[in-house]
Amino acid sequence: MKAELPHRDFHCRLRNHYRREGVSYRVIAPVFVATSTPQSSILVGVRRSILLATVWVFSTAWLQCAGQDAGQDAAWKYAAASAARTAPDAEIVVVDLASGHLLAAHRLAEAAHTLAAPGSSLKPIALYGLIANGHWNPERRIACSRTLHIAGRALNCSHPDLPPFDARQALAWSCNTYFAAVAGSLPPDELRGVLAPSGMLSATGLAANEAMARFRSPKTPDEARLTLLGVEGIAVTPLGLVHAYRWLGLEFAAHPGTQATETVFNGMKDSASFGMADNANLGGIAVAGKTGTASAERGGQTHGWFAALAPATEPCVALVVYLPSGHGADAAEVAAQVLARSPLRTR
Repeated sequence: MKAELPHRDFHCRLRNHYRREGVSYRVIAPVFVATSTPQSSILVGVRRSILLATVWVFSTAWLQCAGQDAGQDAAWKYAAASAARTAPDAEIVVVDLASGHLLAAHRLAEAAHTLAAPGSSLKPIALYGLIANGHWNPERRIACSRTLHIAGRALNCSHPDLPPFDARQALAWSCNTYFAAVAGSLPPDELRGVLAPSGMLSATGLAANEAMARFRSPKTPDEARLTLLGVEGIAVTPLGLVHAYRWLGLEFAAHPGTQATETVFNGMKDSASFGMADNANLGGIAVAGKTGTASAERGGQTHGWFAALAPATEPCVALVVYLPSGHGADAAEVAAQVLARSPLRTR
């Protein structure tokens, strides 16, 4: 009987190790199978020698990878702590995209219990789900006058005066008018089903006794619009948002080339490159990200979000910054400081 291959995480680590060393993992991995199949007695000794040598090589690689992982964790912790010196109230969370491992956090206890409206940081999650499920055509264009009122709330756009947007452009410029129309394409009571797969409404397991997101199912089209715009009816933790963006990154990797992936991933890259989240570029690392600014439903000061996948070329981490007082652009600037000191700069 063929022996089982080691745990997938073991292979992921080794694949990364041999990629760094310039060796093809596809050549090395099959040795586990080749040395575990029944052999003739003549070859037993040779096969045993091969197996012992293979185990030694893989054990050495595992220890090297484990050491590198520990170094990566320390480097990310330093990056987050350094960025927090200029923004001590910032709640910062960084997780490994592949494993979900918490790489670094600042004010983790607060990030586990802060519940705040996500603002426009919700738009990539909702847009991906709607396009993937066939509820929205991303090629549809909508003109924006930059003036928007919903149920008595002023939600005017701050982007430049531009021609009608398609979905990618609307995401890059965070057009509220466009996303209000997106929300109108779905029966209000189905919005939870669009957001729930991301995990943002559930416990993440990143901290003990974490708070759960609050979600009020919309009953009217206007309530659905306000919820999808992230200003009413929903409040999430920084842990919930980073969990959702990790899910989004995994969806992009699992479904490359689809309309949903191409639209949302490129829209996020555009946002961080020249759109509303361009402060994130100050760290010297290209990212795919989205800002969010909102306030409590009763009004008052605004809070800022920035959520991203980095680097944009081949994402390996999900990052969220929450500022209890400020705007999304401010949070993006803090994220840039984290990235500027991160291990990604040494790649």
